[in-house]
Amino acid sequence: MDKTIIRKNNSDLFPLIDLKGICKGFDGSDERLDILRDLDFTIDKGESAAIVGASGIGKSTFLHIMGTLDRPDKGKMLFNNEDVFAFDNEKLAKFRNSSIGFVFQFHHLLPEFTAVENTMMPLLINGWKKKQAVETASELLKRVGLETRINHRVNELSGGEQQRVALARALVLKPLVLLADEPTGNLDKRNSEKIHELLSELNKEFHMTLVVVTHSTELAAYMSRSVTLLDGQLFETN
Repeated sequence: MDKTIIRKNNSDLFPLIDLKGICKGFDGSDERLDILRDLDFTIDKGESAAIVGASGIGKSTFLHIMGTLDRPDKGKMLFNNEDVFAFDNEKLAKFRNSSIGFVFQFHHLLPEFTAVENTMMPLLINGWKKKQAVETASELLKRVGLETRINHRVNELSGGEQQRVALARALVLKPLVLLADEPTGNLDKRNSEKIHELLSELNKEFHMTLVVVTHSTELAAYMSRSVTLLDGQLFETN
């Protein structure tokens, strides 16, 4: 495979996200394990990409760094041409909360709350008034097909419905970037296909950048690019 992580041409002067020389490793009992080695990656606003590769090779590590949940040992990430890893922890957290949404294999919903209460939580944390937060969260839940389940508690929802709530929660602040780590890993084929279609629709509708880590060839096929992580680096596969 050729290492050709080249962004598609557009009118912007620089890509939305540009990772340069990213290195990340962990100290084991006997030796250091290098997971990412001088990794480069760029993606434009509104573009979608699937990150594929063998289990345990570092795909989630890459996504956590891209989402600024973890810092690299070396390298930088330019977001709108600004190096976000030069931020202190407080400024980095504010950037993350305002610019990046996350969806994981396990939805991490609060079981004692309803769908709308889970979805509006980021709004309340950001100082929104409750009435406005409820209205905004409810509209987004309707958009993801849960108009009849808005006031149901998490344990009253199916696995597919719970993942839709998690998706709505990730999007409620209208982030520029949505990062999804095996978002359909715990779903059956029917619900997986619905989430695949919904992710693709929302990517186009909201013109948000979408990066998905997945083992699913079906989900990868919905993305505009597929990129393979191998030996600590990324290689364009289509």
